[in-house]
Amino acid sequence: MNDAIIKACGPHPFGLTWKARMNGDHADMLMDFGVYRMRRGDVYEDSSLLEKAVLLVYGEVLFTWGAQTHTQARENCFDVPPTALHVNEQTSIQVVCLSEEAEINILRTDNEKLFENRLYLPEDTPDEFRGAGLMRETSTRIVRTIFDYSNAKDANLVLGEVIGFPGKWSSYPPHHHPQPEIYYYKCNPENGFGYGELGEDVVKVQNNDTVFIQPGLTHPHCTAPGYALWYLWAIRHLADQPYRQPECPVFLPEHLWVMEKDSVYFGDQKA
Repeated sequence: MNDAIIKACGPHPFGLTWKARMNGDHADMLMDFGVYRMRRGDVYEDSSLLEKAVLLVYGEVLFTWGAQTHTQARENCFDVPPTALHVNEQTSIQVVCLSEEAEINILRTDNEKLFENRLYLPEDTPDEFRGAGLMRETSTRIVRTIFDYSNAKDANLVLGEVIGFPGKWSSYPPHHHPQPEIYYYKCNPENGFGYGELGEDVVKVQNNDTVFIQPGLTHPHCTAPGYALWYLWAIRHLADQPYRQPECPVFLPEHLWVMEKDSVYFGDQKA
């Protein structure tokens, strides 16, 4: 089995499963990543001295951070933009499952900067149809950047979602960056699949799989026809190299021509 991927091999189990730990498996990602499939009444509590982000994938939960609370429901991660709580190391959090079932994704990393805590709601992260009007629509996808260097400069994490459409590419043209990144997948319908490039290797990705992207590896993805492929993407800033524009990402120059609106593709009518 490729060390770069954790295969789910079916539904995610109930309970909290850590996929990466800074002091354990996949420590080179420089962040903790956990998936918690919750039943009604389950509680996630976290008072660790770490920067913390919790993404609601589906279900209804009660968020508590400091003296603040908020109840939020999300029918699914394909049709509804995200809700995510992001807090500094001095803030304890609690998430209570209010529905029959829910799933949250948890990200943590070290960060002594006391940035302002924030709950990102669906209206804060509208769908961006990246790639629209380019590449004959072969790489049009939905990108939802929840927070990054542009709106959370003191964070050490970057968090977002992508939805790949049936038969199309995402994270394209091929690009790389020096920061580690994690992808975590959902398929619609659930028996779907896609393929992800990791440099010179390719992995098959399916529902609930997790992929660990090493610094410097290109990582475009494609989605099988008939299916949609959602994935969480989480990047860990480096101390001397935050993930920000225009330095990151770095696109392979030999493939940038496909982004030109007047580019000529095979099969195009020539004058």
